[in-house]
Amino acid sequence: MDDVAIALAIHVLAVVLWIGGVAMVTTILLPALRRFKSAEEGIALFAAIERRFAWQARGATLLAGASGLYMAYRLKLWPAFFSVEGWWLDAMVAIWSLFTLMLFLAEPLFLDRWFRARARRAPDSTFALVQRMHWVLLALSLATILGAVAGSHGLSFG
Repeated sequence: MDDVAIALAIHVLAVVLWIGGVAMVTTILLPALRRFKSAEEGIALFAAIERRFAWQARGATLLAGASGLYMAYRLKLWPAFFSVEGWWLDAMVAIWSLFTLMLFLAEPLFLDRWFRARARRAPDSTFALVQRMHWVLLALSLATILGAVAGSHGLSFG
């Protein structure tokens, strides 16, 4: 079972880097940038930082997905995905899927262009929208982490 312990360690590290980064952007970076005198400067700095963080988040989500898939295979967790007690597994896959789609498809294909175009037209409301979206993603992520830790240690609603 050493391989499962290693996979779990990689999984937790990846989630800490990924969701920790989302928390920092949401609770510290975005509020600070919204206080800039010029919304345009704040948006430009946000885009530059977000672009760099996207690579860290992509790597972390890949590690989280690969290690999670390995543990599900190795521990034969497939039936738990279809039970009430395994709701937290489904929540983890849902959050992972949402972020993976955003990071690997939506951002590169259209979201970055949409953000820049909207920010030029309405920088203040664009910043507010981005901040609201980040809060929703962070809240869903933290609820999932809380549920995953509790569920994996026996908390059941069934």
